[in-house]
Amino acid sequence: MSTPLSAVVDVDVPGPTISRHLYGHFAEHLGRCVYEGFWVGEDSEIPHVDGIRADVVEALRKLQIPNLRWPGGCFADEYHWMDGIGPREQRPRMVNTHWGDVVENNHFGTHEFMRLCELLDTEPYISANVGSGTVRETSEWVEYLTRGDDAPMSALRSQHGRSDPWKVTFFGIGNEPWGCGGNMTAEQYVAVARQHATYARNHGDNQLYRVAAGASDGDYAWTETLMRHVTTGLGDTEPSDIYQGISFHYYTIAGTWADKGHATEFTRNEHWTTIRKAHQVRELLAGHSAVMDAYDPTRKLGLVLDEWGTWWNVEDGTNPGFLYQQNTMRDALVAAVHFEAFHDYAERLRLANIAQTVNVLQAMMLTEGAQLILTPSYHVFEMSTGHHDAQRLDVRWRSDTARTREVDGEQVATVCVTASTKENRLTLTAANLDPDTAQTVELHLRGAPLTGLTGRILVGDDVTAHNTAETPDAVTPTAYDGASLHSGPYGTVLTLRLPAASYVSLTAELDPTPEVSSTR
Repeated sequence: MSTPLSAVVDVDVPGPTISRHLYGHFAEHLGRCVYEGFWVGEDSEIPHVDGIRADVVEALRKLQIPNLRWPGGCFADEYHWMDGIGPREQRPRMVNTHWGDVVENNHFGTHEFMRLCELLDTEPYISANVGSGTVRETSEWVEYLTRGDDAPMSALRSQHGRSDPWKVTFFGIGNEPWGCGGNMTAEQYVAVARQHATYARNHGDNQLYRVAAGASDGDYAWTETLMRHVTTGLGDTEPSDIYQGISFHYYTIAGTWADKGHATEFTRNEHWTTIRKAHQVRELLAGHSAVMDAYDPTRKLGLVLDEWGTWWNVEDGTNPGFLYQQNTMRDALVAAVHFEAFHDYAERLRLANIAQTVNVLQAMMLTEGAQLILTPSYHVFEMSTGHHDAQRLDVRWRSDTARTREVDGEQVATVCVTASTKENRLTLTAANLDPDTAQTVELHLRGAPLTGLTGRILVGDDVTAHNTAETPDAVTPTAYDGASLHSGPYGTVLTLRLPAASYVSLTAELDPTPEVSSTR
């Protein structure tokens, strides 16, 4: 056991709200995410609700997923939404050129997706086709979705069985326009985005949160271009309402884009390189936030990370275009690194979406016929729901260097701890990123006593541990008995014993009116 790490948390000094939308998800027409993942069809023997897999819905409801992004991804910019409405047997087919060059039958379209969102009790995040679509398509899709009178698209929606409009919160203005979304320059895209965003109207009481498609990784120049052009050009001193958020994408890989590494068979060096790459999201959040702050110091616009997660080589024997990969405890730890960074940048970051929900990349779940397999990443999301819409509590390490090690010439944190409070309830999550060495953490909780401390832990027999059809519970949460409380000179000391490669979630009740106030 290593020397204890020490940090201070003032539980009576809440910070910014951690939006639940930082725990969003992503479902693209890619591989088996939609078909066989969410959609099995109304004739399937697999239990379903209106063609949507019942077990997937039940599992995702436990995650309290706040929003779901659809239909892409790269697919969004070749998807023409009118092909996905009306009787399914009459819907035209198309070729999914980006992902496997397969024929798409459009059986899962707007009505099916909005029904899925209703079943999940989640907010839709629609991505418009900017790459190959028209401004008219964007305008009419928003009208079809959200307008309630007898307008042409409202009438068409009623004709297809839905008289009432839906509520749509998030609306993406294309996807990756610098690549699969049109191979545009930033200047080209910003002109097109302003048009599409302008005609993505607010109908009735539905207010869209429009997200401009932003940079890859650390392309701060792209973000700067979007920010520079977001004003109307009439001398405004703050951003206009053309769009409300700017996105960027960042994936964690241990290798190169040509050879990303194996999902389940990796060395300790590859593990630590992965952790180092995951920590880089903090640098990117800081960089894009700084660019936005220069133009928007009041933080009217939000930063959006609507694609993130691990990306490995596909599993042997699967279609390379389907991006099917297994998911180990390492992936869960990568998620933990991101959660900590998301919380720390909660004042600017408004929305995030892991890629992707089912059977693709860092999936929450995998399906094998009628069987549903929950991944370690699923469990980390489920164990973190207490942070949704809670107020962040700053974790101040007494010696930040004590919790780091050198990886590829950089100092990398080996432990993540993040805390929040909501309605006098403390949620604290902690991850030991070291695959071989247990860690002890002492948290000095000042400002209010704790009662009713309970916890769970996620840990496997190794960082490579993962769940399969044969061993679906190899990595699953269990009760945690590694926490202890005792009184310190300035409040309660919570000691956590964290096994190697583990994730812990704790909750406790706070007394908001202690007899003796904490000492600062």
